Amino acid sequence: MKMMERRNFKTLLLSAVAIYCISVQALGAGSSYPLMRMDPNLDDKASLQRGMQTFMNYCFGCHSLQYQRYNRTARDLGIPEELMLKHVIIDPDVRIGSLMENNISVDHAKQWFGAVPPDLTLVARLRGGRDINNRPDWLYTFLLTFYEDEARPLGVNNLVFENVGMPHPLVNLQGVQQRVCKDVPQLAANGGEIRDPLTNEYVTENLCGEDLIGRGISPLQHVEGTGELTPDEYEQVIYDLTNFLYYVAEPIRADRERIGVYVLIFLAILYVFTWLLAREYHKEYH
Repeated sequence: MKMMERRNFKTLLLSAVAIYCISVQALGAGSSYPLMRMDPNLDDKASLQRGMQTFMNYCFGCHSLQYQRYNRTARDLGIPEELMLKHVIIDPDVRIGSLMENNISVDHAKQWFGAVPPDLTLVARLRGGRDINNRPDWLYTFLLTFYEDEARPLGVNNLVFENVGMPHPLVNLQGVQQRVCKDVPQLAANGGEIRDPLTNEYVTENLCGEDLIGRGISPLQHVEGTGELTPDEYEQVIYDLTNFLYYVAEPIRADRERIGVYVLIFLAILYVFTWLLAREYHKEYH
């Protein structure tokens, strides 16, 4: 009996390790495009409010936030519940305490996109970085790197998530981005740029796609006049949207970090009294 229990435990342990490894590989798979740094700010209520507005206007039709409630969002973002009911909650049957779910048909979603669009409540944590702050660099870069690709069914692709099965939801704001090839200086074996010995001009080579990324050059070029916003304005929109999704992934984060400071202060004070008590005990022994 004990041998069977040990065998079952060993099988369960190996299965868990295998699932973990597969999950890590799945999350890590994708493009080698370098991620852009994004430092969220949960104290910037205006940014969070703008991010929620962008999400509700452009993302909520397909993606839900089914683990987040309207009233919790309103309270944390400093929005009166009356304004939330009037301007955010469109369905009259939805209450202020309801979860932020949409009404997209599962059958229609599969027909349009090939799969049901995922819930985005935890996307900032799922795709978060491995640093201690779990910054949403992947999500931020993903939203900035859609580009035109006529070979894809929906006409777009993404540098971070290759062959992504979704349209570019903010294309009217950002405009069209296209992959380009550029002439860049050739590199010598030591990493220096090669010059022509007669003209002293750089010897160039034409690079595209991943080769440009390897040289630290973006392979995307914005087509002027195709979007409502300038690149800087669009980056601000994406910052706000990513900031909002970062908040949604862990609404308690700000309170947790604030309480953590008080806990550390308490432990520091407790350490002083503990040290003094230990010193008195030490005197008794000697």
